[in-house]
Formats: sequence, C-alpha cells, structure tokens
Amino acid sequence: MIDEELISRAIADDDDAMEELTEIADSEPERLVPYLGRLLDADVLWPATMYRYAPADVVERIIALVDGDGVTGARLLALANSRHQLAFEAMRRWIDQPPAGMDTLHVGMREYAEEGGWTIDPDGSRRDLCGDAAFEWHLREAPEPLFNPACPWCASPLWTAADLDGAEPGLAHVGWTGRLRFRTCHFCSCYTTLFSEVTPDGGSTWWAGNVRPDYLGAAQPEEPPTKLPSPGPARGNPFQASAWSAGGSTLGGHPQWIQDAEHPGCPGCGRTMDYVGLLGGADFDEYGEGAYYLHVHSACGFAAVTYQQS
Repeated sequence: MIDEELISRAIADDDDAMEELTEIADSEPERLVPYLGRLLDADVLWPATMYRYAPADVVERIIALVDGDGVTGARLLALANSRHQLAFEAMRRWIDQPPAGMDTLHVGMREYAEEGGWTIDPDGSRRDLCGDAAFEWHLREAPEPLFNPACPWCASPLWTAADLDGAEPGLAHVGWTGRLRFRTCHFCSCYTTLFSEVTPDGGSTWWAGNVRPDYLGAAQPEEPPTKLPSPGPARGNPFQASAWSAGGSTLGGHPQWIQDAEHPGCPGCGRTMDYVGLLGGADFDEYGEGAYYLHVHSACGFAAVTYQQS
C-alpha cells in the first residue's frame, strides 16, 4: 500500500521503502503518479522506473532542471523511463545542444533513451524498441526432439530458444511476418551477444560474423535446454517481466534488466534492434539464475540473444 509513511521513508533514503517502490513501479506504476511531484521536490529520482507514467508537468520540471543547472544520469533515466513525448523532444535537442555536464557522463543520450525502451534514430525520429503488450511465457518440453547443428565455438548443439509466429500480439512492434525462430548457443551466449540470420520460413543460421571473445576458453559440449516457451495470458502491464523469479519469462513488453539496458545494434545496418522477450533462468531450473534477452531487426533479418546475471 502507498501511504505518506512509505513516501516519507523513501525521501529519507530508507532501503526497504525504495525496494517497495521498485516493486510497485513494476507491478502498478500508475499508483505512483500522485507522489512523483513530491519525490522530485526531494530529488528522489531512483529508481527511475517510478517515473514510467510521469505526467507532463513532472517531465517539464525535470527538463527545466537539466536546462537550468545541468544534466545528471538520474535525471536522464527518469526522463527516459517516462517515455513522454516531451522527454523525447528534449533529449533529441540535447544531442545537438548538449546540456552542461554532459561530458561527465559515460554514455550518450541515445543510450539513456534505451533504458526506457526507446531510441532516437539517426534521422532524429523516435522508435519504440519494446511492445505495449506483454504475455506470460510458459516453458514446456518440446513436442519433438530438436535436431540442431553444433555451435562452431564449443560444439554444443545449438539451442532453439524460441519458435514464434510473427502474428503473436507480443510481436506487433517488431514488424515481422512469418515464423521467427531463435537458434543460438545457450553456453556461448552467456559470454557475448550472439547473432543469427533469420528468414520468415523459420530459418535461423549462425551469423559468420560472430566474434569469439578472448576470455571464452575451451569448453566441453553441453546439452541445451529442451523446453520451448509458449505464450500465455496477457500480463497486467508491459513491465511485469521478471529476470529473477520463476514464472517471470515474458514475451513482449519491457525487459527487467539485471544490469544496464543492452539493446544490441543490428550487424547489417547498425540500428538498435527491437526487444522480443525475456527467458529467466529460474524457469529452466529451480536453482537457475540470470536471464536471456531476445532481439530482432526485421528489416535486415537478424536476431540476437544477450544474457545478464548478477
């Protein structure tokens, strides 16, 4: 329950209160809207996900702070997570007219936007990387054996992480027509982003341009998971994926990142790829951790799998 005590504790930097607000930001972010002005008054900008449904007046105040006394990462993250049109217009302006303090940040304006699930393309237009609808993703044993070629790096059989119909509502934002299959190495993808070339007939081929990292040593072949995700009911909002909990695997919507947002660039054109879904380690194994994140760039026919763990 949100009450004055919880907000006061958050303003006082109480860790338990911040954890509770983080959970609310994922489950029911609209409940935080009446309190955002007060939190901003107290310069409470973390977790930035609290600002997901920030109204125009709150967004305008954060923009004025950046224009007035300079930029901070926390202010940009709050704006990015608001996904508000005013935030986009300001961040696009700041690409060409950097605000004071921009040179102290480690990444650029587009990378901050991606933390909120959208990007500013080279032509200055906005593009949403994530869907507005999210669906439970239940992992079930594949109905038949999956005969895949071997990983060229570790010789493990390649893993079919997902086999999707492009008409799934969770894929509406990616613009894919036909069958979309993600085939990768479940082991090597834990060490680097792995790309594959995909075709509408379900073709999925290891991309010859994948670069093996130097720190990936010799490995014994391992059998990949034999479970395939199957879409289930719609989730209550786009933010209810969980990288930590069993049942958190989700098609569409927005990912829960364990680390910073990681939307790969398309090997074909360099544009940021669209997010497809999250497969949580806890759904493969009761002791599993980490999460696999699936991405696609439909125009160039590339799919990607990334991995994060604590």
